[in-house]
Amino acid sequence: MSEDPDPEPAVNISGGVGGGGAAAEFDPATADTRAERVVDRLGELYWEKSYGGQDAFTCLVRTILSQNTSDKASQPAHDALLERYNEPDADLAAALADAERATLAETISSAGLYNQKSEMLIGAAEWVLEAFGSAAGFDAFVKDEDPAAVREALLEVRGVGPKTADCVLLFAGGRGGVFPVDTHVHRIYRRLGIAPPNADHEEVRAVLERDVPAAKCGFGHTATIQFGREYCSARKPACLDGPEACPMTDVCDQVGVYPETSEVVDPADAP
Repeated sequence: MSEDPDPEPAVNISGGVGGGGAAAEFDPATADTRAERVVDRLGELYWEKSYGGQDAFTCLVRTILSQNTSDKASQPAHDALLERYNEPDADLAAALADAERATLAETISSAGLYNQKSEMLIGAAEWVLEAFGSAAGFDAFVKDEDPAAVREALLEVRGVGPKTADCVLLFAGGRGGVFPVDTHVHRIYRRLGIAPPNADHEEVRAVLERDVPAAKCGFGHTATIQFGREYCSARKPACLDGPEACPMTDVCDQVGVYPETSEVVDPADAP
């Protein structure tokens, strides 16, 4: 297996060069929207990195494995899959299309939902071979074609939702203006009051891709995930410990968060 030209850091993007990042300049004072101001504030907390360059099919496999589970659980499954099926000079899509489902399921068992995910992976591999001829053909499609066309094609594949499609566009295609919405992003931008409290994932994505400059969307996605893990968790956001505990206090509407009572509800359920 060739070395990834732009490997994802082990712990998102914080921690400077050691965490896979490079220094970047962000100035919230020059932001045109509140969403951009939040992303710029995240830029003061974390480090930016470049996006794109990953093999598209490998990225698709990795993202499917990560669905409904943590990175800690899905990474070993990804590593085991590549060790078993990604032979030198071989086509990973062809290998997975020919894989025996039970063996593949056993290989990725640490990722959870392994029976469903094994079926999804085999189906995605068969689609890649039928539509593009090889994993390399799929990679060229993702990197060269119109992003809207790539997204539309990916969404036709069983097991590929908007977040998975957008992650392939961002991490493999390196496309600007793509802000994937996972559970952290969906929660945080509604909690901040930037997206409507009852907005679904696609509605949150539309707000962010409208209000955040294209060049900052990829960073905004990854940094928001880091912020969600470190500060704005689903059940115990840092602001419950006081306004000084969260660096976003002054730009957050705290929708569904009540520090006075320590109650936390989904923004959609807030009065």
